[in-house]
Amino acid sequence: MSVVGNAANVINPYSHVPVYRQLADILRQQIQSGEFGHLDVLPSEKALVQTYGVGRDTVRSAIALLRDEGLVFTVPHRGTYIGPRPE
Repeated sequence: MSVVGNAANVINPYSHVPVYRQLADILRQQIQSGEFGHLDVLPSEKALVQTYGVGRDTVRSAIALLRDEGLVFTVPHRGTYIGPRPE
């Protein structure tokens, strides 16, 4: 069985949970634990692809899920930030 990530942040390609949901769960945990603070920039798509060994579409789906939950917002050509979009 092959897994990618460190012990606390593992992507299991054989899990019944889709990979994008696993990645969203990891990022959500990092946000909720304070590893990423309010208005911090989430790592780039490229960095997440390299860190977790997943595809770009997987990263985009995970970020879209977090965006739908209101945990992050994206500014085109700038990045994805933690927290709700400032007024």
